[in-house]
Amino acid sequence: MSVEKYEVVIGCEIHCQLLTKTKAFCACENRYGGMPDTRVCPVCLGLPGAMPRVSKGYVELGAVAGLALNCDIARFTKFDRKHYFYPDLAKGYQITQYDIPLCADGHVDLPFKHLPKEQQPGGEKYRPLNFVGDNCDIDGQYRRVRVERIHLEEDVGKSLHLEGSHSYIDYNRCGTPLIEIVTKPDIASPEEAALFMQTVQEILRYVGVTKGNLEEGNMRCDANINLRVWEDGKKYQTPISEIKNLNSFRSIRDACNYEIKRQLHEFETNRQEFNPGFKNTMGWDDAKGETVIQRTKNSFVDYRFVVEPDIKPFSVSEECIQSARSRVGELPEQKRQRLKAQFGLSDFDVETLTSSRELALWFEEAAAQSKEPKKVANWILAELLAVLKEQELTVSQLKIGPGHIASLVDAVQEGKITSKQAKEVFTEMLESAALPADIIKARGMEQVSDMGAIEALVEQVIAENPKAVEDFKGGKTNVLGWLTGQVMKKSAGKANPASATALVKEKLSAL
Repeated sequence: MSVEKYEVVIGCEIHCQLLTKTKAFCACENRYGGMPDTRVCPVCLGLPGAMPRVSKGYVELGAVAGLALNCDIARFTKFDRKHYFYPDLAKGYQITQYDIPLCADGHVDLPFKHLPKEQQPGGEKYRPLNFVGDNCDIDGQYRRVRVERIHLEEDVGKSLHLEGSHSYIDYNRCGTPLIEIVTKPDIASPEEAALFMQTVQEILRYVGVTKGNLEEGNMRCDANINLRVWEDGKKYQTPISEIKNLNSFRSIRDACNYEIKRQLHEFETNRQEFNPGFKNTMGWDDAKGETVIQRTKNSFVDYRFVVEPDIKPFSVSEECIQSARSRVGELPEQKRQRLKAQFGLSDFDVETLTSSRELALWFEEAAAQSKEPKKVANWILAELLAVLKEQELTVSQLKIGPGHIASLVDAVQEGKITSKQAKEVFTEMLESAALPADIIKARGMEQVSDMGAIEALVEQVIAENPKAVEDFKGGKTNVLGWLTGQVMKKSAGKANPASATALVKEKLSAL
């Protein structure tokens, strides 16, 4: 017996911390870091008599996330208790949502162009269908991953495993407001899983739901993975492994790739097959590059879900939903497609300009004020972003606004200054916040475009350089540029370069 082929089936669970001022069910500050165990209270720790409460902002941010990921929002929902006993959960249960989540039936569309060529339409590993045979190919441009649910829940403490035999728990993170995004098993490769998390991160950052910093634990991914195996004409499924707390795009890819090889080997050697309701909970050892088993889980019965007795079921008002909808707005991929069509920008241009909502809006405002929006984009991409990177700033921290860039670009296009002069104006503009027109006037930079004045300078230069003229007549056409440079020098750089070049060529050709 031998394996003929196999297919990968992955479903993701992404835990994402919300940007609320306080924790989920108490008034403790919701902030990363700080001295351990300094931002806790009886509610965080579940001490007897402590009563949790739900803030409107917590629910609304969850609704924003749901709408951004194309979910339906429940008009009525509740909280539940999920019981398990680990040191990072002081009270022995987690407040979460079980059978009535806040959001359900959404989807995320992943651009095929960001996947390896072999997984794109026409590629050897192209998979248009999901696990149950539904078509996930959207117009040959996107691969759709369905979102089964998004529910609200609280985070647990942070485990600190130090060298030696001791581990410590920091409970500052206890009670931090989370959403858990649960997909259908639609993901067909480790690269897809990483792209899914990257796309979700981008969307949720865009709508202001989360910081999305993986290194701070703002987002973590659990990957549920198994294989469909064909052997001797029969189809088998391997047991599901849930790889916990993957906190980088690289670790998602690497962990899933390793687990694929491990499960295939296990199937070939031990004939391990899928058992409904059973899964292995795995950890990822990044240093060793391998998954390690942590525990087994038979079913949801293990968690002993009950309705949260201290929080009443509640209705989500239309006002709350509409408020959430207004915060979503145009999403990154929609904006990229519009900017490409509107301004004729490249994929690289729009992906860079929409890397943050702040930058995208800044560009659009500058483009609206300029006669040359594409050149505005070029200035932002080539000059402004270099400054932001060098000085570690965001556009909101600049002294200048979008109108400054628009005016600078228009000044170049109207022939008032050269591109070289524009860079000087740009530098001064960043330091002083003065308008380009004021800098140009103060420094006497405005170009001379009067053809009569330029012609007089051209004639003077030709008269003063007879040898260069003879060289031109002898076929040395490169002197054209040198003579034009002399005209620019005499004008102190103010002569319109295009006009000067044209007149020098005209005068020389007439001799």
